[in-house]
Amino acid sequence: MRDQDTAQTPTDRIAAAITEAIVERRLAPGTKLAEQKLADLFQVSRTLVRQALNQLSRDHLVTLTPARGACVAEPSVAEAEQVFAVRRMLEIGLVEQLCHRISAAQIRQLRQHLKQERAAVKRRDVSGRTRLLADFHVLLAQLLGNEVLAQMLQELLSRCSLIALMYQSSHSAAESQAEHEALVDALEARDARAARRILEAHLTHVQTHLQLQQPRLDLQTALQR
Repeated sequence: MRDQDTAQTPTDRIAAAITEAIVERRLAPGTKLAEQKLADLFQVSRTLVRQALNQLSRDHLVTLTPARGACVAEPSVAEAEQVFAVRRMLEIGLVEQLCHRISAAQIRQLRQHLKQERAAVKRRDVSGRTRLLADFHVLLAQLLGNEVLAQMLQELLSRCSLIALMYQSSHSAAESQAEHEALVDALEARDARAARRILEAHLTHVQTHLQLQQPRLDLQTALQR
C-alpha cells in the first residue's frame, strides 16, 4: 500500500501492517487477532495493540466482541452491495472531474502505475497485483488533489479486499488491469463519457463475479456427503 510514514506512531504502524495484510489477502475474514500475540510480534505493549485494533474497528476492518475479542471483519452480503454502491457514487464523479483537469505529467504517472500492474499480473504476484490494482483507484483521487476522497476510497478498497476474500471473486486480475488501461486512455483523450462507461463496467464486472448469492441449504442437505 502507501509508503510508511516515518512520523507514524507505533499504533499507526500496527494498524497499517494489519490493514496491508488484509488488502493483500494474507489475513482472511474471521481470523482471530490475539492482543498478546500481536504485542509480542510488534514488540509493543498490549495497550498500543488495543488502540490499533480500536482504530481498525472504526474503519470496519476488525470486529471487537466481548466473547471473542478482536477478529478480522466478515462483511455481509448487504454490506458488500452497499460498498460497491458507494464506490460507484464516488468514483464516477471522480473520473468525470479528472477528465477536465488531468495533466500530461499525471497521465505519465498513471502509465507508470499501469506498467507496475502489468508486471505484477505477468509474474502472478498475487499480493503485489492486489495492492496495485486497489491503489490505482486511490491514485486517481490523489491526482484530483482530494485527499479526503483518497482516504475514503482507501477504506472502501480495504473493505472490498475482505469482501473478495469472503465471496471468492473469480474476476480476472488481467481483466481488471486491462480495464484500468482503457480508463487511462479515456482520461488522456479527455473523454468523460467513455471514462464513466469504462469505470461503471469495471465495477460491475468486479461485483458480478463475486458469489454474493450463495445457495441456502437445509441441515440434512448440508450434512449429506
